[in-house]
Amino acid sequence: MRILVLSDSHGCVEPMEQCVERVQPQVILHLGDCVRDAQRLEERYPDIPLLGVPGNCDYGGLDQPERLTELGGVRILMMHGHTRRVKSGPMAAMYAARECGADILLFGHTHQPVVDRSGDFWVMNPGCIGPSVRRTYGVITLEDGKVDCAAFRL
Repeated sequence: MRILVLSDSHGCVEPMEQCVERVQPQVILHLGDCVRDAQRLEERYPDIPLLGVPGNCDYGGLDQPERLTELGGVRILMMHGHTRRVKSGPMAAMYAARECGADILLFGHTHQPVVDRSGDFWVMNPGCIGPSVRRTYGVITLEDGKVDCAAFRL
């Protein structure tokens, strides 16, 4: 299973569409800023399940800043990261992920791609797919019980 991870689109839907065409994912995860972009992507690709969380630029009626989901037997904690102050470092977010039994922590907000692994625990920030000179995205590959996370430049 290939999972496309996007964050911080900030109104840029076309680069996300390019990622979908390049990766051909079975699932898309959007980590906020801006939820309406994720909704437009979902309309464009209705056959690909899309899960998302709001970011600090997503206002009104968005009450789930963190989301724990399970895909392919792997538990993933999704967040934009502003509520856990990831710009100061991901420790609070990592603690939350471990506390809820997640295998993978996903966050955005910093616009900087990060992929790190400690044993069977992964941390990924796909970076920024929105307005940037260095657009990046993440891919999680789940195959035969193994997990791999990577960030790529568009």
